[in-house]
Amino acid sequence: MTQLAAVHGVLPDHRYPQAELTDLFAEVGRLDDTQRRFLERVHGAAGVQTRHLVLPIDEYRTLKTFDAANDAFLTGAVDLGCRAITGALADAGLEPGDVDAIIAVTSTGLAIPSLDAHIAGRLGLREDVKRTPVVGLGCAAGAVGLSRLHDYVRAWPDQVAVLVVIELCSLTVQYDDRSATNLVASGLFGDGAAAVVAVGGSGPGPEVTATRSALYAGTLRTMGFDVGASGLKVVLGTEVPSLAEQHLRRNVDQFLGDHGLTRRDITTWVSHPGGPKVLEAIESGLELPEGALGASWSSLRRVGNISSASVLHILEDTLRDRTPERGTPGLLLAMGPGFSAELVLLQW
Repeated sequence: MTQLAAVHGVLPDHRYPQAELTDLFAEVGRLDDTQRRFLERVHGAAGVQTRHLVLPIDEYRTLKTFDAANDAFLTGAVDLGCRAITGALADAGLEPGDVDAIIAVTSTGLAIPSLDAHIAGRLGLREDVKRTPVVGLGCAAGAVGLSRLHDYVRAWPDQVAVLVVIELCSLTVQYDDRSATNLVASGLFGDGAAAVVAVGGSGPGPEVTATRSALYAGTLRTMGFDVGASGLKVVLGTEVPSLAEQHLRRNVDQFLGDHGLTRRDITTWVSHPGGPKVLEAIESGLELPEGALGASWSSLRRVGNISSASVLHILEDTLRDRTPERGTPGLLLAMGPGFSAELVLLQW
């Protein structure tokens, strides 16, 4: 078994109400009255009350180039990643020198050497630490990272593996892009990071028992980023909720069936929040009972969609705020670019 010895989420110190962020985009994007009214509608419908940003709000007014945004990404990502790992190791009763492997996940900036190398040097990880950077899996990557963490611990059950996911979505916002897609995204995504410590054997934390990936053909333009001179320009198709509703039930039922389970056996659901329409599609497609995704809705309201970090924040919230019955199954899931889904079967 792979035991999740600790899950630790962190957020930047700069927290703002949604209305203030709406004002920022309208100002910096130089929106006219019609565009401003549309922006207010889509930001109001995002289900987000507050978000955390890696920079103070005034600094976004002068952040004009891709290289400046990416420099801010590297500084902020390393700081948040180190905070997340330090907290997770402390929660697990471990030290940086105990770490045998690190998986570092992001989709919102570029770093070569990769983030794991920067973090390893800052924290003082051993020189023989095994490093795996994972880039480009977007909102699904928190769940994918857990799956790869499980793979590693299954192969090396006597070792300590750490996953860190870091997303600074605010640095990807394109203020000169007045498309509906960009305006919607500007009201949904926030910044944050999370770390997970995994070890072999049994313990007080939840255990990963199995994982499943799904990649849907013909959906490459459904979600992701286009990379250009101005940075990372969001791709976010309107078909995301329908794809979730159309495919997820089949994937979940097949996965659970392979382990002698059904949806009715799952006592706890941990889902990436996406946005309101995506959460509603997941609830409908999986025929979930009322309140099953309550932690996801709450996270969306409080911090927005933090891309890959969201599902781990929700996992931490679940572990802190409720006590699933010991020995019962839970399912963690996320969807992202590809278009794809990642499922992680847990045992509490």
